[in-house]
Order: sequence, then C-alpha cells, then structure tokens
Amino acid sequence: MISSCSRLNTIEFLIKSSQHLQVSPIVKYSAFSFFADRFLPSLPPFIKGASSLNWLLQPVTESTLQLFVLISIWISSKIHDSKPLSVASLKFLADNSINEQHFTNRNFLEAVCKQIHWEVLFMQVLNFEIGTANIAFSFLDELWIQIKGVAKVGELINFEACMEIMDLLYEKEETAFLYRSPHSLAASILLILQPRVRKKIS
Repeated sequence: MISSCSRLNTIEFLIKSSQHLQVSPIVKYSAFSFFADRFLPSLPPFIKGASSLNWLLQPVTESTLQLFVLISIWISSKIHDSKPLSVASLKFLADNSINEQHFTNRNFLEAVCKQIHWEVLFMQVLNFEIGTANIAFSFLDELWIQIKGVAKVGELINFEACMEIMDLLYEKEETAFLYRSPHSLAASILLILQPRVRKKIS
C-alpha cells in the first residue's frame, strides 16, 4: 500500500520535475493522468495479482515511485512532443534528485534506451492504456478558448491560476477523485476563477 506521504512527495516531485524539464502543460498533465490517476491506483492490485513480482517492485520505495514519475513524463513527451525529452535530461534529473542512486546509473539508462524494464512495467500496470483525450487539462483548455471566443470575461481568467488549482487538487489525496469527472472539474475551475463569480463569492 502506498502511504499518503509517499503519494504527496511523488506528486510534488512530478510538479518540480516538469518545471525543471520545462515541459509543456499538456505533457505535464498527461503525465499526471498516467501516474496519479492510473498508475498509483492500479499498482496495489497489480502487485497482488502478479504471479512473480518484478524486481523493480521489491519493494516499492519512494525512489521507485519517483522513477516511475520520470517514466510517465517521458511517455507523455513521446506522445505530445515532436522532439521528445532526451534520455540524458531524464538521467541527469534522476541522478540529482533521487536518493537511491543504484537505480539511476546503469539500470536507468539501460531501461530507457532499450525501452525495457521501467517503461514496460509502467505500461503493464496501466494495462497499456495511455490515451490522453479524456484528461481534465484538455477540457479546461478547450473551455477556456470557447469562453474567450464568446465573452470578454474569458480574457480576464488567469489560465496559470487554473493550472495551479489543478496542481493543488492533485496534491490533496481526498480530492483526487474529482479527476474521474474531467469535464465537470474543468468547468468548475473556470467557474471559480470567472471574475463576476469570484466577486460574488468574496
């Protein structure tokens, strides 16, 4: 079982890693979807149902989860970027950010270069479902563009603040279930930040 503390630490690691790697918002929030929405909930039943446990999950440490965070960002970058993140950039970040260095030398480089071990295991836990069309950020972006197209008030909505709210919701485990309804979540965030509504609330 993954503790709440480990979950929070790895979510914060994903945010910091995205900033360090300077990935686009769609890469960041697709990685969030892969890791927080799908990987973490699927990992305990995957481990329980495995006939023989992969050595990478013996045991599941916080450092192991941090490496899976980097894998989620890397997969997301391969989907959305014309020039995906390099192995060197991921390894540099791992070497400088993850405590258990025995994971981050030869093993990490081999795993990424050959697309084995870490990435394959990550995909197995996700049951190879890596679609990104149904994520909250995509709906948030679409709604924001639509609102700007029909009303001047849309131009007053701070999109950076929208993303900060999304980050905060991911950090709070008790609100993570909101991402199961991405349409509603995106609309709610925009409603909260709509200037007239915000004025009435205050």
